[in-house]
Amino acid sequence: MALSEPDAEAGLLQRLREGNEEAFGALVDLYHGAMIRFARGFVRDQAVAEEVAQDAWLGVLNGLADFAGRSSLKSWIFAIVANKAKTRAGKEARSIPFSAMAAREVSGTEFAVDPGRFLGPDAEWPGHWAHPPQSWGDRPEERLLGQEMMQKLTRILEGLPPAQRMVITLRDVEGHDAKSVCNILGVTETNMRVLLHRARSRVRGQLERSLADASERPGLH
Repeated sequence: MALSEPDAEAGLLQRLREGNEEAFGALVDLYHGAMIRFARGFVRDQAVAEEVAQDAWLGVLNGLADFAGRSSLKSWIFAIVANKAKTRAGKEARSIPFSAMAAREVSGTEFAVDPGRFLGPDAEWPGHWAHPPQSWGDRPEERLLGQEMMQKLTRILEGLPPAQRMVITLRDVEGHDAKSVCNILGVTETNMRVLLHRARSRVRGQLERSLADASERPGLH
């Protein structure tokens, strides 16, 4: 089901408000897994994340009549997940507020890209790439390694600092626009952009290393 068109979303919302079980089931199929993955960034384990997602669906059902459409239906659902997850994490004393966690990650000293990859001040072209990023598309059959690389990407995302992981998951994996990400997480656009840039840089750097290692394996030359 695609919800990118306003008319399609309006039609779905109408069916949901009428109690159409098929429409609600399709919505669950579309977003439930993503909701669990998102909730996992706030709470201690997978089981709790699944409970948060279930609670969020109850919140969706109870709130449909009052949904005013100021955001997309998807963004509204994920905002409910965020609120439920924050509440659950608070009860378990699991984490600091997301806004404080995001501010800490933004203010910390972190180079988005290793400074050693740029030319120094004495070079002919100071500040330019000394070691530019590798292309990911020159030998896709050998370099991307299919399912193995997707599993690696999942592990990389899971290893990101929490605020960076949540921002890149919402923005690049789930496809929310920048404004929606800010509303869901309660962060400023500036902080969201910093977190997203750092997350993308970490992911690309680790994927580059994985691709380089893979290219050195026997049979991939």
